[in-house]
This record gives sequence, structure tokens and C-alpha cells, in this order.
Amino acid sequence: MNYKKSAEEILEAIGGEDNLDAMAHCATRLRLVLNDESKVDEETLSKMDVVKGTFSTGGQYQIIIGSGTVNKVFNELEKITGKEASTTADVKDKSARNMNPLQRFVKMLSDIFVPIIPAIVAGGLLMGINNILTAPDLFYDNKSLIDVHSQFAGLADMINIFANAPFTLLPILIGFSAAKRFGGNPFLGAALGMILVHPSLMSAYDFPKAVEAGKAIPHWDLFGLHINQVGYQGQVLPMLVAAYILATIEKWLRKVIPTVLDNLLTPLLSILVTAFLTFLFVGPLTRQLGYWLSDGLTWLYEFGGAIGGFIFGLFYAPIVITGMHHSFIAVETTLIADQAKTGGSFIFPIATMSNVAQGGAALAAFIIIKNNKKLKGVASAAGVSALLGITEPAMFGVNLKLRYPFIGAIIGSAIGSAYISFFKVKAIALGTAGLPGFISINPAHAGWLHYFIGMLVAFIVSVAITLILSRRKAYQASAE
Repeated sequence: MNYKKSAEEILEAIGGEDNLDAMAHCATRLRLVLNDESKVDEETLSKMDVVKGTFSTGGQYQIIIGSGTVNKVFNELEKITGKEASTTADVKDKSARNMNPLQRFVKMLSDIFVPIIPAIVAGGLLMGINNILTAPDLFYDNKSLIDVHSQFAGLADMINIFANAPFTLLPILIGFSAAKRFGGNPFLGAALGMILVHPSLMSAYDFPKAVEAGKAIPHWDLFGLHINQVGYQGQVLPMLVAAYILATIEKWLRKVIPTVLDNLLTPLLSILVTAFLTFLFVGPLTRQLGYWLSDGLTWLYEFGGAIGGFIFGLFYAPIVITGMHHSFIAVETTLIADQAKTGGSFIFPIATMSNVAQGGAALAAFIIIKNNKKLKGVASAAGVSALLGITEPAMFGVNLKLRYPFIGAIIGSAIGSAYISFFKVKAIALGTAGLPGFISINPAHAGWLHYFIGMLVAFIVSVAITLILSRRKAYQASAE
């Protein structure tokens, strides 16, 4: 393959060097920030052998090329344009200029939560292992594994501590990441998070029980103010807002405090003022908002049942196209952190149904396509990739391009989601939303079994609908 020629053709098709603002690449895609996306020649790109698909999302124009090839094409682009490679973060920052306010808000949430996902995944998966050890009726009737094999009790207790730590101390993680995102000192953000989970405070987990039981809540009497001594363990929204206030105060103080006193007074005043405001009204208000959010979503899921799951599953892929699904990370973190009450996240299993359905539809397209060898090759690889949780090549490179596989995929996703919603399948950790994702699912009440059945339903329905639609005259030409 002539990578230089491919790079030249891509550059010409996207409107030339003058239309290219910034560029980077990931494992499979060129990530480009263009000055004017209307100048892109989609038809020319689609005819290129090296291009497996294209899509625009979040202010970036992305060209799917494939692992092992994308870096070689990118290197040639660098030589031709003379532009240095931007980091993925730089490209994201520049692409924000092309976003509307809602998209920028979603990007902000993504920037905060994506870095802490590994900690949440680790905690959640450890919680899954603990559930395997302690859940009754999983291996024995009316008994758990440690009831029968008591030698594992100590291990289960140890794993339980490991698993709960990232969720109990979640404000520290969010404080660090959010303060950094808002332009403040991340270590001050972490320090504020530590204050909010200090062991001297009443635990956030005990607070609702104490209120319900009518017990006295410990408090400070300060200048006539009655401030509850309650922590924010496992809370998301209070720490997000507090970190924004902290960063705002810190940046303002650095402008007005003399340089000689900056390192002394700025951290002191930033923490003191923000912590006081958080305990006084920011924390109680946002904690209640968080309760309403998690309770409302849980109620909708429990009340909506299969119908709610069907609707969410039907629209999940269209939401992904807009990029709005990145906002779900914050919601999922809230649901998982408060899983003692919520039972976990229902979003992750539905995302899996959507991904598997996209994979099934792409593989069905692979069977249907006759003469277009390039698209046929993309469909096979993209279909398998989607089953493992990576859907962009299947969705943008095949299903949306042919239209009818996408219709089959969202119908398959809807029916698979309806099934798992009926059986209340929930995730206790974030992970890969595909076949390997079963480890993130709560195994209680046959959760794993229903998860796999749901994926099978989503896959079969998407394949069947895609094959049926391909017989319609309106779609037969695209199947050739």
C-alpha cells in the first residue's frame, strides 16, 4: 500500500491543508479538527481502499482506517502538511470550539470521569468477586460460598474492604480530576475530597437512616448557624460543584494576592472558604439533588420495566451518534457508588445490548454484501469488534452507511434491553460493554444468565431484521 498517496488523497478529500486545524490518531482512527466540515468530499473518502468509514462527533471528523495502518498514514500526513501531531487531549480541546453548550457540558463530564474509570472498574469488579463469595443461592441452596466453605470468609471480608474503598472515598478521586479540569490545583481538590469523607463526620450512608429513625444529627453551632457534621462518602454531585467553586476561588486569589504570599494564602483561603460553603449549603443542596436523581432513575427503571428498557435500548445508538452518551458516565458512577440503594447501574447492560446488536447487524451485512469486497471486509471485522464492545467501525462504517442494518440493530437492541430490564439486570462496575462485560454484572438472581440471554436475543433479532430488510427493493442495491 502506498501510504503517501493515501495521505495525499485524504488531505485533498477533507478540503486541503488550509481546512485542517489539528490532527491526532488513536488505535484505529484519524482524529481531525477541521475549519469547515462542509468541504469534506465524503464520496471520495468512501471509495478509498484505506478508509473503512467516517463520522463526525464532538467537533471532530474521524476517519476509520484500522490498527497498524492508521499510524503510517498519519506519519505521511505529518510530512505532507508539516504540522506536528497534536495529542488527543489537544484535539479534544480544539474541537470544543465546534461544540454547542450542551456538547461542551457533556465533554466536561467526560474529561472529569474518564480518568477515574479504572479505579471505579477495579472497585466494582472486586465487588463482583465479593458477591460471588457471599451471595446465597449462587452455588448452594439458601447458602453462600462462604457459608459452606468458611475458610474463604476472611478473604471475602478483605476483598469487601478493597472493593468499597474507591466508592467510599470517591470524592477524593473526583476532587482531584474535577479541580484539574476546572483549572485549579488537583491536589487541593483531593484535599477537599478528604475533608468531605473525614472519619469524624457522620457517614453519608448512615445519614438517611438516622433521619428516617428520627435520631439526632451531629452538628456545629457557628455564629448562629446550624451546620450538620455529615460526610459525603460515595457522593458525586456535591464534590463536582465544590471542586468548581474551589477552582474558581483559587484562580481569583492567585490574581489578587501578592506573589510573595501566594503559596501561603491561596491554598489556605481556597480550602477554608470552599469547605465552609460546602458544609453550609452547597453540600446539603447537591446531596438532595443527587438523591432525587438516583431515586428518580431507579424508579423509572423499576416502574418502566420492559417497556422502559425497550425505549432506552431503541434510542441508545442514536444517542451515541450525537455523543451525548458520554454524560452517562457521571450518572452510572452515581448509581454504582450508591448500589446499596440502587442495586447498580442499568445503563451498562443496555449499552451492551446496543453494542451486540450493532455487531450482529454488521455480521448480517457481511453475509448480504456481494460485490463490494471492501465493505464486506469492514463488516466482518467491525462486527466482531462490536461484540467485544467497540462499535464505531460497525455503526459508522457499515450500519449507518447501508441504513437497514442500523434499523435492525436498534430493534435488536430494544428487544434485548426489554428482556434484561424485565429481569432487573444491573451492573455493579463499569467495564467493556460487550461479551466480556459479564464480569461487571451483579450475579445475584441469575444476573449473568439473563445478561447472556439478553445478548443472544439482541444478536439474533438484529441479524434477522437486517436479513429481512435486505430483501426490500429499496435496500437491495446497497446490498450488492
